[in-house]
Amino acid sequence: MADLWSAGESYEPYIGRWSRVVARRFVPWVGAPTGSRWLDVGSGTGALTRVILDQAAPEAVVGVEPSDGFRRYAVDAVRDDRASFRAGEATALPVGDAEFDVAVAGLVLNFVADPSTAMAELCRATRPGGTLAAYVWDYSGGMQLIHRFWEVAAEQDPAAGQIDEAARFDLCRPEPFRALFEDAGLADVVLEGIEVPTVFTDFDDYWTPFLGGQGPAPTYLAQRTEEQRTAIREALRERLPTAADGSIPLTARAWAVRGTRPR
Repeated sequence: MADLWSAGESYEPYIGRWSRVVARRFVPWVGAPTGSRWLDVGSGTGALTRVILDQAAPEAVVGVEPSDGFRRYAVDAVRDDRASFRAGEATALPVGDAEFDVAVAGLVLNFVADPSTAMAELCRATRPGGTLAAYVWDYSGGMQLIHRFWEVAAEQDPAAGQIDEAARFDLCRPEPFRALFEDAGLADVVLEGIEVPTVFTDFDDYWTPFLGGQGPAPTYLAQRTEEQRTAIREALRERLPTAADGSIPLTARAWAVRGTRPR
C-alpha cells in the first residue's frame, strides 16, 4: 500500500497542526543565528517553514517538496517574501553546494527510500560549519494519536500491523536516528525528545482527519469497507481517554537530532 501525500487541506488537520507545535520547540533548539539562510527539506504544507519565519528571523527559507498539492498549499499558507518553494526530492535537492547555513527536515526522512543519500544531499547543501537538524515522530508509542489507531486496527485486521509506522520505520527510534547523522560525518551530534500535548476538542476532531486519505493510517482506512471503518471508529471512541468537557487529551513525542557539518 503506497502512502498518499497530495492534499494539504486534509494533511493539515491530521498531522500538520501537530508538526507545527513540535516545530515551535524544535526551531529554537536548532540554535541558528538570526539572518541565516535555511533549507527546509520535505517542506510539506509549510508548517516548519512558517515557524522558522516567525521565530528565527532568517534571511531566507527555501522549501523543497515533491508534492504539487502540498507546495501549492504552502505558498498560500506562508505568504512571506523571505520564503520560496521548489519541486524536488530529498535525495536530489535542486539547490547549490554550501548554499545554506541551516538545513532541516521535519517528519520526512523516514519516508525517504534512501535516508543516507538524503543526508548526503543535506550535507552538500549546507556550508561547512553549518547546522543540520531533523525530527521524526516516535511511532513506537510516543505518537499517541496514531499509535492508538493502529492498536485498534490490528486487533480487527492482523495485516494492519505491517502497515503501522512503528513496524515500518526503524529510523524513528533514538539510536538509528542518531546514527544516521553520525554516519553522515557530522560533528557534535545531539538527540533529544520533544513531547507536546495533542488535545482534541471532541471525538470528531480526532476521527475526521483520518478520513482525509493523507498518510499511512488514513490511506489504510480509505481502503476498508464502511463496516470495517465503523468498527474501528467505535472501538476508538470507547477506548480513547475523554475529559469531563468531552476533549481527548493525548500527547505526541518526536525525536530531534542536530549536528554540524565539519569545516
